Parts: sequence; structure tokens; C-alpha cells
Amino acid sequence: MGGNIEFESEKNVGTTFRLKIPFKIDDCVHIEEPTEEEHNVSIEGVRVLVAEDNDLNMEITEFVLSSVGAVVINGQEAIEIFEKSEVGEIDIILMDVMMPGVDGVAATRIIRSMSREDAKTIPIIAMTANAFSEDRLRAVEAGMNEHLSKPLESTVIIKTIAKYLKEE
Repeated sequence: MGGNIEFESEKNVGTTFRLKIPFKIDDCVHIEEPTEEEHNVSIEGVRVLVAEDNDLNMEITEFVLSSVGAVVINGQEAIEIFEKSEVGEIDIILMDVMMPGVDGVAATRIIRSMSREDAKTIPIIAMTANAFSEDRLRAVEAGMNEHLSKPLESTVIIKTIAKYLKEE
């Protein structure tokens, strides 16, 4: 690619790496500015059940949501937490697809099959590193409303949550 890698290292101090790759900037690329409506999206006060088994991913998701005023319910055991909650206590579920034990797809099927009145309508958003069309199809067939690929962008999470709460 015509670049180079350099490093400097000092014992007991650390190492600095520099990677230089010459790329040309494409002047033809147009970046769309968010519309006024997209810019003013708010999920303040929204109660989000986040089912995530990776501590770092959970911490990041919780930070993103809390920083915009959402109330985060940390729930790797999403089925049990949803089942024990009052109807309307949880507004939306962010569900990691790849979890130990009961994965997100199976957990969604279980939640959707519950006899409580909000089990069929609560928005469930898949979060996964698997971005293939068959993964999206599997999530939708299980009853998930949306499929977001990791790494998640904070604006995408917020807009997606707002979209589904606006539809209700």
C-alpha cells in the first residue's frame, strides 16, 4: 500500500508505533447532514433492558444510553427480568444474539410466547457481530424488530430506539 510502520521502544517506559499509509481523499463523497428531526431525537426516560454478556460491551452501551437520559436495566437474564417486570415497566429490549446458555434468538422466542399483553409488542432489537443476511433473517423470524451490527454506533442505537418507541 506504499506505507511504512515505525516504532520506538524504551525498556520500562513503553513503545510507540506509527503506521503511515498514503490514501487519497475522494472529493466526490457526500456526507449527509442529519435532518432537524434526526438531530433532536430524544430517548430521555426510556427504560431499556440490555441483555449483554460481555462486560465491556455492556459498559459502553450503558454509558451511551445513560448519557442521553435513558434508564438502563442490566439484564443478561432477559427472560427472567422481563417475566418478573410489570407490564409497561420496560419500554424496549436490546438483545445480544450470542450469549451463553439461552442465546438472544431463543430468548426472543420465549419472550414472544409469553401470555402477558406486552410480550408480542415490546420492541426487541438484536445486537450482534454477525451481519450476514441469514443472521438478520433468523433474528426477524424469531420476533426481533431490528438487527444492529456490532460495533454499535451511539447515534444508530439512539435513532433505532426512538424509531420503535415513536411507532408504538
